[in-house]
Amino acid sequence: MIDTPTQSDGSLTALAAQFPPERAMTGTSTRARANRRRVVLAGMRLGIVVVLLVGWQLCVNAKIVDPFFWGEPKGVWADLVDWFTVGTSQGSLADQILVTLEEAVLGFIIGSILGVVCGIALGRVRVLSELFAPFLKAANSIPRIILGSIFTVAFGFGIQSKVILAVVLVFFGVFFNAFQGAREVDRNLIANARLLGASRWQVTRDVVLPSAFTWILASLHISFGFALIGALVGEILGANQGLGLLIRSSQNNFDMNGVLAGMVLVAVIALTAEALITVLERRLLRWRPPQTHGGAAVE
Repeated sequence: MIDTPTQSDGSLTALAAQFPPERAMTGTSTRARANRRRVVLAGMRLGIVVVLLVGWQLCVNAKIVDPFFWGEPKGVWADLVDWFTVGTSQGSLADQILVTLEEAVLGFIIGSILGVVCGIALGRVRVLSELFAPFLKAANSIPRIILGSIFTVAFGFGIQSKVILAVVLVFFGVFFNAFQGAREVDRNLIANARLLGASRWQVTRDVVLPSAFTWILASLHISFGFALIGALVGEILGANQGLGLLIRSSQNNFDMNGVLAGMVLVAVIALTAEALITVLERRLLRWRPPQTHGGAAVE
């Protein structure tokens, strides 16, 4: 005798058919795999750092590496602890970090705004592009770090010379990406917007700028690093405060551990800024479908 399913069994079967277990668990399993992958990657990165530091210290202990020229992890750690607890020769460590951050952030913001505005303008207006192209190419060919000496002489040891150098370093990276992004906009989108009665400004604001946004954000990832470089180089050339001055003072005292400790602080600041820019990028580009390949080119 064959049992026939009851009405309740039929309802459960239909419900199970509508929500298969593998589909219901897809989102959870994907997130779990992503979390596991992040944890594994973080563990591997930490392992690489530990291996390098232990190997470095062992080489110092075995007299293979001279700590006078290359420093040693224990000495770098001791300098960092001393700076955080006692302070530096220029004052508290927090003051040095804040001065360098202020210079880098101001240079990053001003340089990014100028780069976006000029890049979109020259990308949209052909006459401007043809007029200023030779000047921009000539300016881009100049080693911009050399300008730090000129700015230090012209603007003194204050914050102005560091900010201006950071602006110059940031500007060109953002400019070329914004310019290329404006040139790569789909012409059909522009034509359709014009057919709907959009003005030139409306086309730029609602079509060109959003389309170039990926290019612009791609340049921001490296631009803060350039701003930090500009601030540090300016401080090394001449400053009253800042991490660059701290590094230069350690160099003058033949304290390689102090130089490396300053570099560690700079690396932490750069990685933190990169993480914040990545978060900003994800929030601003939520509308964009996920991409499995490709990316914006950065000149």
